[in-house]
Amino acid sequence: MPSLSELVEEARLSARALLDYGDGLFNPTVRLGVTGLSRAGKTVFITALVHGLTRGGRFPVFESLATGRIAKARLAPQPDDAVPRFAYEEHLRTLIDDRSWPNSTTDISELRLVIDYQRASGADRKLTLDIVDYPGEWLLDLPLLGKSYEEWSAESLALSRQGPRATLAAAFHAHLATLDPNAPENEQATLIAARLFTDYLRACRDERFAMSLLPPGRFLMPGNLAGSPALTFAPLDVASDGSAPDGSLWAMMKRRYEAYKDVVVRPFFRDHFSRLDRQIVLVDALSAFNAGPEALHDLEAALAGILDCFRIGRSTILSTLFRPRVDRILFAATKADHLHHLSHDRLEDVLRRTVTKAVSRSELAGASVDVVAIAAVRATKEALVQRGRDKLPSILGTPAAGEVANGETFDGETEVATFPGDLPTDLDGLFEGGSFRGLSTDAADKTDYRFLRFRPPLLTRGGGEEPALPHIRLDRALQFLIGDRLQ
Repeated sequence: MPSLSELVEEARLSARALLDYGDGLFNPTVRLGVTGLSRAGKTVFITALVHGLTRGGRFPVFESLATGRIAKARLAPQPDDAVPRFAYEEHLRTLIDDRSWPNSTTDISELRLVIDYQRASGADRKLTLDIVDYPGEWLLDLPLLGKSYEEWSAESLALSRQGPRATLAAAFHAHLATLDPNAPENEQATLIAARLFTDYLRACRDERFAMSLLPPGRFLMPGNLAGSPALTFAPLDVASDGSAPDGSLWAMMKRRYEAYKDVVVRPFFRDHFSRLDRQIVLVDALSAFNAGPEALHDLEAALAGILDCFRIGRSTILSTLFRPRVDRILFAATKADHLHHLSHDRLEDVLRRTVTKAVSRSELAGASVDVVAIAAVRATKEALVQRGRDKLPSILGTPAAGEVANGETFDGETEVATFPGDLPTDLDGLFEGGSFRGLSTDAADKTDYRFLRFRPPLLTRGGGEEPALPHIRLDRALQFLIGDRLQ
């Protein structure tokens, strides 16, 4: 039976949904959530999406734009006074003028886009698109709302003792062994435990391991909460059904865990997440390929946890009024430009395999779910490179300064041809113990290279107008996410 606080929270959410519904009657609005785990390309995706719509980009699969029914799209004032505006103009300059990738998402931000279009029937209409950008790590915090401190501790410690995590968590485990949960509360022991637990989570995120399941998310991006008690706790070895003695270290950790949910998780859910209509989840699957099957399984668990967070189902008038639902979710494997197009279908297959269990649950609930391989900004071109008697399908791009392959360190200015490793057709082998060889500048070399980081493409301005940003399937993503709302 729901608690009183849960009933109050539901009433608040329903009231907010009713208010949003009233606004939508006069100004049809879609709130699009854009998220993904670290380095998945959220900032680049939003920048490219907005630039393509406002500039009239090359989007042949995005039907309403390709057929000329979209008259124009323009930026509008920031909709929420308490939420930072997405720095679109700054990110665009970084991509085009500096040929650098924008900084990663570390906090929530929004941007409002108004699209003037003609319906298929010929009537002129207007659609407001509110884009909500937030770190995927925050999404992985939402399941904490349904877990006690004891349950979270048991799950976190069990996970930290598996596979490569056990080595990465060694220092934390050593400190944990010195702690008596029933001993009096101890601020210094808590500070050390929180620091070592955070160090372990940060090590898991390193590209060598590419782990994805790393809650609490704010431990890795604390923002203005850094050093606060709400972010100063760690799991303890306690019974999942036990009770913390008053004044104990256990009680102290539990109190701070509950404060984390109250201060961080619930406001995010109430004010932002519960209001989303559509969602795209960006996934850097290539990093997981390089790190091995443990990283792939970790990614699989993280994506299942993400999908479980959504109030999934087909939107109806009643659900819109009282309990809004996300009715379309797109999982997008980013950095498709690191592969030749012959491997793009395989990249989608791997991502589909990764989310298959969670997707089946969503489809049964009436939501539309799709998977696509994209590059919001394409950094490479394709070519056939002669190697001996063979012509190999390769990609051309400019590696970032300091990138290394085959003993050569790149200067950030020289374009090189690289031969991408072929994605395996045996997905079971990939998940059960196979590995994927990343990009190499020598096709005969069988060393396990990780993917090179390429700079954004060199673009030229024509007549003072911002150049078009090349992409891979950004139009397909747009068609799925909002195409039906522009009919």
